[in-house]
Amino acid sequence: MNIVILAAGMGKRMRSALPKVLHPLAGKPLLAHVLDCARSLQPSRIIIVHGHGGAQVQALLDAPDLRWALQEPQLGTGHAVMQTTSELDESVPTLVLYGDVPLITKQTLERLISVSGSACLALLTVHLDDPTGYGRIVRDGDRIVRIVEQKDADDAVRAIREVNTGILIAPTVALKRWLGALSNDNAQREYYLTDIVSAAVAEGVAVTATQPSGLWETLGVNSKAQLATLERVAQQRIASQLMEDGVTLADPARIDVRGSLQCGRDVSIDVNCVFEGNVLLGDDVTIGAHCVIRNAQIGAGTQLLPFTHIDGASIGAQARIGPYARLRPGTELADETHVGNFVEMKNAKVAKGSKANHLAYIGDAVVGERVNIGAGTITCNYDGVNKHQTVIEDDAFIGSDTQLVAPVRVGRGATLGAGTTLTRDAPAEQLTVSRAKQMSISSWKRPVKRAGKKSS
Repeated sequence: MNIVILAAGMGKRMRSALPKVLHPLAGKPLLAHVLDCARSLQPSRIIIVHGHGGAQVQALLDAPDLRWALQEPQLGTGHAVMQTTSELDESVPTLVLYGDVPLITKQTLERLISVSGSACLALLTVHLDDPTGYGRIVRDGDRIVRIVEQKDADDAVRAIREVNTGILIAPTVALKRWLGALSNDNAQREYYLTDIVSAAVAEGVAVTATQPSGLWETLGVNSKAQLATLERVAQQRIASQLMEDGVTLADPARIDVRGSLQCGRDVSIDVNCVFEGNVLLGDDVTIGAHCVIRNAQIGAGTQLLPFTHIDGASIGAQARIGPYARLRPGTELADETHVGNFVEMKNAKVAKGSKANHLAYIGDAVVGERVNIGAGTITCNYDGVNKHQTVIEDDAFIGSDTQLVAPVRVGRGATLGAGTTLTRDAPAEQLTVSRAKQMSISSWKRPVKRAGKKSS
């Protein structure tokens, strides 16, 4: 089929310079959600109608399988679809979707396609307790005869609760003919796509309808409040699927997945955790409260304690990270590693069984197995222009408050005394100490506050 996605609207109520269809929902633009659903149907063509901010939309989402049609000026939904007629394959039907209706599902669209048959016009409709603002589905008995927009409706029509969602599928040859006959003789002086229903009825073409699996599938975004509402709907669906797959969530209302989250068996996630990009959690992983994890892989049995931030890092099995740890891009931790309170790592490769439990910065470093890194340790990796690497070999012991001025190497089994500033390589199996000689001055007196002086 052809799929046309309308994405030209300005979205004035969003009060934003960002085109409406690029506002994020669950970590990706509204339009990207619609595209994912459209592609799942394996259409022969996808045509996006762009307008306001169109260059920005196209720059972000363009792909080889997409065709673009410009709507300028924007004169209604019918006018929008008119801009695509030269791109439509007449041998297959055309499905119309909306770039600001992001939660439509493949299952609902497949049901709509099935009721359309080979020659019918099929509409997706819903029943609302309060249909204000929507086009009403007017029927003669069970037959749909037309759609009337809110501004053009009388009191009797406004009392109808079945409304149009805008999503439809039609035979393409007939659709082109109906579009060519549209008029803008209405309250908004626009070309309504919904007017093709009357044209179809006049030609004796059957107009059928089906309903979505849930009302939320048809909800659109026209304001930040509506965007927030749909965000919670999307997150609730994600949380429900995670629990269905066996993940334990302390509170399914307090998790945010803004990308892809894959979990093994017996994964447990505490409250207020955020997952961004692509995250993979192995079996028996435990995530403490208030963690932020982006583009990361975490091995089986690993524990993340509360308030841990991970970005672009990989962690092996049976590791223990946090609380208040930060792992930055390029960090690779092997099995059974420990990274503790207020430890930051960037572009660090840490081998099995090594530990940095307190108040350390490890950047641009290669750390061997069974290394102990004491509190207050810093790898001084940046000289103001270039980054340099620190290498710490197996079984080394780094005393507290040590600075390793890269490039520098600590040999296998070496010990650095507390307070050492290492500027040259430390030999293997030896103690290296670099600190001022301790002195006690017996004649020194502590200053005494003078009378009449106030401390500032």
